Parts: sequence; structure tokens; C-alpha cells
Amino acid sequence: DEMSIKQLLAAPQFAWITRDLEQLALGHTVEHVVPAHIDDVRARRVELILKTEAAVKDRLTKEINYWDHRAEELKHQEQAGKANARLNSNEARKRADDMQARLKRRMDELMKERQISALPPVALGGLLVVPAGLLAQLRGESQDGGCSMVLSRDTQEAAAAARARVMQVERQLGYEPVDREFDHLGYDIESRIPGTGRLRFIEVKGRVSGAKTVTVTRNEILTSLNKPNDYILALVELDRDTYPVRYVKIPFQREPDFGVTSVNYDMDELLARAHDPA
Repeated sequence: DEMSIKQLLAAPQFAWITRDLEQLALGHTVEHVVPAHIDDVRARRVELILKTEAAVKDRLTKEINYWDHRAEELKHQEQAGKANARLNSNEARKRADDMQARLKRRMDELMKERQISALPPVALGGLLVVPAGLLAQLRGESQDGGCSMVLSRDTQEAAAAARARVMQVERQLGYEPVDREFDHLGYDIESRIPGTGRLRFIEVKGRVSGAKTVTVTRNEILTSLNKPNDYILALVELDRDTYPVRYVKIPFQREPDFGVTSVNYDMDELLARAHDPA
């Protein structure tokens, strides 16, 4: 039931999305992103090239000196009438010259490797993030003051308010609740039943009136299936002054498919199975 891309782009709020947007992004990249990237790459590459140059120069210079020295030795032996049958001075000199040419060629190659430049950037794609409130506005959905307040409220603050309301209800029922939200146990509240040692595990979902779905994580679903008789899904309406609370026992029927991280459940169906906490 979401709006199509064509419908979205036709709205005045999206007039800034034009065919010039890609060039604007590429221009920003060339001006701000590429220089820093080139500097980073150049610093790392030049450091490696300098180390390579030093190693190549050290190794080939030793080879050149060896064959220079060997050529002089053989030349003196040849002048003294002691010619070497396997290697003569000319051959040794040729090897020294080859090493010298190889050193120059390798140094030239490494010098070229220092000349680092960037290819033109390419835009591979774009991502448009549309706020939920704007989508609701474009669809013509009503947003009274309470709903607007909830939509603009910080998500963590709203979640904390919902948990606080459920903990208040649990205390009124005679239980001893503890907020376990940040322990990531698959539920938000651990509520002790006095005198028995048993615990009630409560997952809290704060929603605005008229919300179509509620999102539940894989961990929350698996936890409820592992504790079917003690797990409760608490639904809290955040846009009403009294924060009405409804409890759903055994809210989920099966495990999510492999690889699924969260599941959207129909709010009306959950509310149809819900009951008053008392």
C-alpha cells in the first residue's frame, strides 16, 4: 500500500530531485572526497615505493659492484696470461652493465608509480530516505496533536515511557517488575511473582492509535516460544493520556524463517487476541 516512486517524485516536497542531482553529487565528490582519498592513497603508496626503491637499489648496487670487481680481476688475470675458460672480463663487464641498466629501468618504473592521480568518480546509485511522517502526510492520513507529538518524540524516550507504564501496571497487579531492556534477553521486563519465585517475561511495544503493524525481532519471537506460559506481549497506546495497556498471551505461533531478523505482525489481529492486564 506504499506510494509508488512516480507518485512520490510528483510531490512538491521532492522537487529538489532532478537530473542535475547526479552531477551535483559528483561535483561534491571531486571537490571534497577525492582529494582526501588521493592524499591517503598517495601517503601509503609512496611509503611502500620508497621502501621498494631502497631495497632494489641496495640489492642491484651490490650486484653491480660485484661484477665490476670481478671484471677487473679477470682482466688482470688475462693480462698475466691466466685466462678463465668459463668467464672472461668482457662477459663480467657486460653483466655489470646489464645490472646498471636494470637498476635505471626499475628506478624509472618506481618513479612513475609515484605519479598517482584519480579516475573520474562514478555514481553507482542513489538512496532516498522518506520520513514516515511525510509519507502519512502525502497519503492524507490524519495526524492530531497527540499523534504528531508521538511521531516527533525520540524513539528511545517513547520506548522508555511504554516500559514505565507496563511496570506501573505490573506493580498494581502485585508483581515486582525489573526493566531488562538493555540486557537484550528477548523481552523488556522481568516481573517476579511474590512467594513463588516464578517470573513473567514481558516484551513491550509502544504504538500510536491506528498503527497497522508492530515489528518483533527474531530473538523476541524465539524467546516467547521457549517460554510460552510465562511470556507476554504488552501493547501500549502512546498517544493517549492514560497510556492504555493490553496483554497478549502466547502471541507468536511459529519460528521465523532462517535469515529473517524481524517480522511485522498485524496490529488488529494482535488486539483481537489481547486482554486487559487485570
